[in-house]
Amino acid sequence: MLVITNRSIEDAKGLKQFGKTPNAKGPKELRLFDVVKEGNKWNVRVRDDRLDAEAVKNLKRKYKLNIDVKQPWYASLQAACELFEKARTESKPVLFFIHGYNNDMEDVMKAAYEIQDKHDVIVVPISWPANGGGAISGTAAYLSDKSDARISAEAIDYALSKIAFFHRLLSEAAIERVKEKVLAKHPDNPEKAAFEYSEKIAELCSVRISLLCHSMGNYVFKKALATSEAASAHLIFDNVCLVAADTNSHDHADWVSKVDVRNRLYVVINENDSALKASRIKPGKEQKARLGHYIKNLNCASATYVDLSDVEHMGSEHTYFKGDALRNTRVKTLFSTMFGGHSVENTLDYLAHNNTFRIRPVAGP
Repeated sequence: MLVITNRSIEDAKGLKQFGKTPNAKGPKELRLFDVVKEGNKWNVRVRDDRLDAEAVKNLKRKYKLNIDVKQPWYASLQAACELFEKARTESKPVLFFIHGYNNDMEDVMKAAYEIQDKHDVIVVPISWPANGGGAISGTAAYLSDKSDARISAEAIDYALSKIAFFHRLLSEAAIERVKEKVLAKHPDNPEKAAFEYSEKIAELCSVRISLLCHSMGNYVFKKALATSEAASAHLIFDNVCLVAADTNSHDHADWVSKVDVRNRLYVVINENDSALKASRIKPGKEQKARLGHYIKNLNCASATYVDLSDVEHMGSEHTYFKGDALRNTRVKTLFSTMFGGHSVENTLDYLAHNNTFRIRPVAGP
């Protein structure tokens, strides 16, 4: 599994290579890791930062990339080529995942693997140093992670800008390859060439990429939208899923409305979420009701609000796209559809009084 992170790199083995502080070169500095779970063991490899000239030439040749091989290129180019090739070959969506508060790397990787397994998507975690403050706990730990989230915002925004860049680069290259093959196959039949070209392009566009922000990961995303470049606001993803958002519900439309998506922007809520109730209490009066557990004033015109409060097996769950909540097969199907870049509203009931969609009750006998 590919991991994008601005965590420091430690001289250690396994997941301990991921540090608990931002990268020593600066919080915006990103590195790529490959993580593979084998039984109870985690095999971790940090990718070399810069590609050598021969590797760049090979990638340009293999994927027909419109790039200048004389310019410096980094591990992200090779990783992007491999990732989107895997998505096309396996016909699976790609889901980028920004995790929440107090998650060490084992928490992040276990969650990522479960999401990948349960929802049949290719997961790419984008990890920031959310270690809960190390030796400190409670309110201080929460505020420590909130500080790290603010510091990491530029790194997250930069990561999303690179995702957009490589998606565009590889899509254009793939379209050009299709064009060359079709014209070579039907040199004297432009009508047939045009028909086959349309079919092949539709297949290319069937690969979807979405973003999941969970808990305080939404706060990181919010702060990324406030950066000077704000690449996060641009059209990158099919779906953006803001789940159990640990951000103020008050005036959330101000930042949520900045996000552009190809399909849907979902805000998913559990009114009984115990973790969000606790997070509201931790910093005292300054902390307002959290978007992820508040069903009033849901007024962002570009967002689709999904309220999962009180559905079977939900309870006070906070991470309800995995774990016990998925015992409810309709919750599982909802998230699998959402993470796959598709719409879910046609399977839900709309409640006009609070602008939310809810899972339909099971019909009686």
